[in-house]
Amino acid sequence: MSTTQTPAVYGTEDLLISLCNSVTRVLNVATHSQIHYSGMVQRISKTCLKPDIGCFVLFDGGFSGLVIINFSAPAAMELYSNYLLNMGMSQDDLVTSFTSDEVSNVMGELMNQVVGDFTGKVRRELQTHITQNQPKMLVLNKQVMLSVDANLDKPEARRVTFYTSNNNIFYLELAIDRTEFIKLYDFDAQETPDVDALMAQSQAPAAAPEPAPQAGPSDTDELLKSLGM
Repeated sequence: MSTTQTPAVYGTEDLLISLCNSVTRVLNVATHSQIHYSGMVQRISKTCLKPDIGCFVLFDGGFSGLVIINFSAPAAMELYSNYLLNMGMSQDDLVTSFTSDEVSNVMGELMNQVVGDFTGKVRRELQTHITQNQPKMLVLNKQVMLSVDANLDKPEARRVTFYTSNNNIFYLELAIDRTEFIKLYDFDAQETPDVDALMAQSQAPAAAPEPAPQAGPSDTDELLKSLGM
């Protein structure tokens, strides 16, 4: 007697966990610090950009959605400083104000890496494709809230609290169309590319190319010759 297995279903919370893991993975590597998120998630009615630095990315394709990260000034400055210090810059070369364009540029680059990591996992694990726009940063030094319209038909929104290694706080908000992915058959998800292996391969000495055979007259040359040119 055979038993019918219930197909695996991936919903909003599964996508949210995957996104949160992309945030921690990218920021941990980029800043050489420990970022973690709360085990509780909030259901919210809408997503908003809030002080001190708000960043948002829209994605579309297999499903549509919006990702917002609202950084407090201390959290943004900690991540900005750790990232550039990890890149080899000295402390004296860093700016000291979160309103600086340099801080916004760095946070936008980190956001771009986070969403890129997430879209790669969606392609490998859910076998669908989504595209993203360039992250948009907005420095808000006043107590204002801006709502971002993502043109979703049946939006579901969630908010997760993140903590830096110095216990500074930032928030991730996700809004997506209500959707579920149902596994039709078993398949092996593609492995995450090994960055170290790819770099080692690119640095390996290339084999000496074989000498190319002497080229004869091309068809174009023959045609020009026949025309007396």
